[in-house]
Amino acid sequence: MEASAAPILLRRGLQIFAVISVVVFGGMLLYGSDLDRFLAAMVSLHWPWVVLGLLVASLDWFGGGLRLYVLARHVHPGTTMRGCVMSAGLNMWATQLTPSQAGGGPVGIYVLSRYGTPLPEAVVVTFMSFVATVLFFLVAGPVALVLGAGQSLEQHDIFGAGVTLQDLFRMSLGGFMTVGLLMLLVMLFPGVARRVAQAAAVLLERRGSRRLAKLTARLRDGIDRAHEAVVAYYRGAGWLALLGAVVTTGATLANKLLAGYIVLRALGIQAPFVDVLLLQTLIVFLLYFAPTPGGSGLAEVLSVAVMSIYVPRELTPSYVLLWRLLVGYLTVGVGSAIFWRWLGTVPGRIGEGNGPGTAS
Repeated sequence: MEASAAPILLRRGLQIFAVISVVVFGGMLLYGSDLDRFLAAMVSLHWPWVVLGLLVASLDWFGGGLRLYVLARHVHPGTTMRGCVMSAGLNMWATQLTPSQAGGGPVGIYVLSRYGTPLPEAVVVTFMSFVATVLFFLVAGPVALVLGAGQSLEQHDIFGAGVTLQDLFRMSLGGFMTVGLLMLLVMLFPGVARRVAQAAAVLLERRGSRRLAKLTARLRDGIDRAHEAVVAYYRGAGWLALLGAVVTTGATLANKLLAGYIVLRALGIQAPFVDVLLLQTLIVFLLYFAPTPGGSGLAEVLSVAVMSIYVPRELTPSYVLLWRLLVGYLTVGVGSAIFWRWLGTVPGRIGEGNGPGTAS
């Protein structure tokens, strides 16, 4: 990724994210139609819940970092916790600035490699972290439904089309499970994925220049190493590393799943914890495919629609502002400061030179 291209794309994503967020929040103020109530709610917040929300928001970095560390140490023992925390946080930052969260993986891989994890292993570790997320939902979602969680959501048909909130949760879970099964096929048959990648590399080598041939040779070596890293998770301690990643996924997703309930309590609103947890899970599922950076616009509207059963209209602007602050704005602010500070220390291509990560 060229230094001239990556910052432009991410900066443009930040601009779009900011503009859409401001415009939509302005719309929320009009929707709430009670500016005095909004200001009064922000002044009278239950601050212990706000503090808890800020602590939980940090798990975007530290919870995700712990999961990466559990995975990465198995295939590259030299991986540092600091590098994993930075990779997890900036991965989350990049998902907020790119459509359909597409930029998170590449940025997370870049950060891991910047802190000393070889690129093939960094690619596999990032992939396996997403696999852990899928496995977590594949287990937690159906178990929650079997145990009867969220049955009260069957009473709420917010769209007036005979589709309840629990129906939406089941449908979104089904879509996520479909993606998960496709990923499991790749995991169970890594040799097939390797052969396809190698065939593509050979085709490039035959049709390219001498310089491209050299790059392709490095690519083929990287494919072999990535294949070995994937297979390593199916041997001995590899299963424990994968299990540890699934368990720590709870901490990784804690902010997204708990922010809604925390904001409700900060505003003095009582609501069933499990039901709110399922609704936040529904929002997480749907925003994976949002076309705008960070789901901006869609995230606010979707949250208002889904949470309207608990949030009074006049408190909608307060809820949306606090919720977006916890699940997006804080990470966007911190990540932007770190990334663009890096660009000032690393000349040429991103990742080359002596930046703070390479010196660790």
